Amino acid sequence: MTARRNRSPVLQCTTVTSLPTGEALAALLAMPGGPEDAADHLADMAFVLCELGEHTDETEHAAHLWTAEAQPPPGLWFLWTGNDGGLRVHHRFATLTMCPARLHDLREDSRRWCGLFEDHPGRHSFDVSDPLRELLHERIRRESRRRAAEEGPGPDDEDEDLETP
Repeated sequence: MTARRNRSPVLQCTTVTSLPTGEALAALLAMPGGPEDAADHLADMAFVLCELGEHTDETEHAAHLWTAEAQPPPGLWFLWTGNDGGLRVHHRFATLTMCPARLHDLREDSRRWCGLFEDHPGRHSFDVSDPLRELLHERIRRESRRRAAEEGPGPDDEDEDLETP
């Protein structure tokens, strides 16, 4: 299934919640094709961000935890709902087949798969824009260019005549 991009991107949901690590570890260990180092995989996941595009309060938030190498690829997802105060009201772990949609860029001859689960609400992941990530990436690019300019050309970049003894 090839997706067609005929609309402008939507913003990513900005809802964040803590991940119940013990439950997440049990779900990863029970998942066929889960990571061999499940505890290490979760070490940096104290909090998760909803990966869906903007959505209504009735829609569950969703954070991807793992994709197993199988066909069709199953992914472990943490799904939750919240209240107006930002507290998590309900949560669950679900193994869901990954979305089969892909975006084929004919000019660059590249393909991008949707990173969400099959039958997800809203737009595909390649139509979801994360302004914070884009801002951070641009800041990193500017800093890299600044550092490269400060360092100047390296020894391999200059034509130097070396004297031999």
